[in-house]
Order: sequence, then C-alpha cells, then structure tokens
Amino acid sequence: MEWYRRAAEDVLRELNATGAGLSEEEAARRLTQHGPNELAQGKRITLAERFFSQLKDPMIIILLIAAAVSAVTKAYEGESFTEVFIILAVVLINAVLGVYQESKAEKAIEALREMTAATCKVLRGGKQITIPSAQVVPGDVVVLEAGDAVPADGRILESASMKIEEAALTGESVPVTKRPDALGADGADVALGDRKNMAYMGSSVVYGRGRFVVTDTGMKTEMGKIAGALAQVEDEQTPLQK
Repeated sequence: MEWYRRAAEDVLRELNATGAGLSEEEAARRLTQHGPNELAQGKRITLAERFFSQLKDPMIIILLIAAAVSAVTKAYEGESFTEVFIILAVVLINAVLGVYQESKAEKAIEALREMTAATCKVLRGGKQITIPSAQVVPGDVVVLEAGDAVPADGRILESASMKIEEAALTGESVPVTKRPDALGADGADVALGDRKNMAYMGSSVVYGRGRFVVTDTGMKTEMGKIAGALAQVEDEQTPLQK
C-alpha cells in the first residue's frame, strides 16, 4: 500500500492504531500474527560444505579422474607430475572461485541484518517504553531522536526538524528532512528517496526528533525486499565452467 499518499489520521485508522500506541495485549497478538520484525536468515552453509559441493560438478569429477589417470601414467613411465599438479591447481582455483561467488550474497544479507536496530522506543498504552526491535509490530508508534536507528518502515506522524540518513536505501548521502504531510495527492508516483513522510528500516536519525507509526515489518520492509532479492540470486557459472 502507498502509505505516503494517505493522511496520517487515515494511516492510523487503516492500521487500527492510535497516536498513543497499542496496548500490550494487542501488540502481543499482532506479534503472533505478523511474526518477529527480523530479516529472514537462510540456512547457513560452512565453507567446507561449500568447497566440497564445488567438487560435485561433473566437469570437476572428469578433471579429477584425468589427474588420477595422469598420475598413474607418469608414475609408471617415471616422468614429471607437472600435468597432474596443473590439473589439481585448476580444480582448486575453480572451487575457491565458486565458494567466493556463493558467499557474496550471504555476506550482503548479513550486512543488512547488522544495520537493523537492536532496541527502540515505542508507545504502549500511552507510555514510552524500550523494547527489542524484533518485537515491533504494524501499528506501533515509535519515538525517534537523534542517534536512533529506524527499526521498521512507517509513516511519519510528527517531526520536529527531524532528519534521517537513508543512504543505505537510496544512495543519497544528504539527510532527508521529514514531515508528516501526505504526498502524491495528484496521483503522481513519488520515488523512494522523495518520500519525506516515510521512515525506513536501516536508516538513522541524525537530527531532531519525531514519531512514526509502523506500517511494515521484517521481510515486508524495503530493506527486507532487498534481502529477499539477494537471497534469490542464482549461482553463476565459474570462469572455468564457461
């Protein structure tokens, strides 16, 4: 949903929330419904498992058989094992390149996970409390101050000269001044970097203070969409395979 087009009051109504925040009971119910506010972590594979998986390729098996045959032949004829070492070196380099390529996406996802806030300040029943960011749910009202990391995606409700740095998402190094006004009322699309009434997971407050209501958590956030796209990247062939 294009939350930036809606007035703040309409967003609160749509999320069945209020400016005073959710009750503890409602927050617990929504946490069960939506799950933790975390980026999904795929099955971790050790370097050894990655390395040996590279050796299962049919072409690699053929090369290893060729190396074994060459080794027996050279030993029988009393010749140098140079060819055997060359073949084994090619196999080793290919396996290392394969492991490196497979590790890049996993490292990128882990880097995104490290950018998420550990804790945040929310309003529950009108009272400000600090909770683990993993427990944030849609409809929570989050309080932001300079130095805070944004724990989820949400619609700005209040901004006192609040500026948020969003370089991780938009590539824009200049902090964005946030305001609660609705955008795109004329129907025109508003680019992610120009949505001044939204706050996104992975960004951080550099100046001022404000509040926003959480609209999306976990893998439904913009950061989560990036993590999901990285997880779906298909393994490319190594230079040797090509």
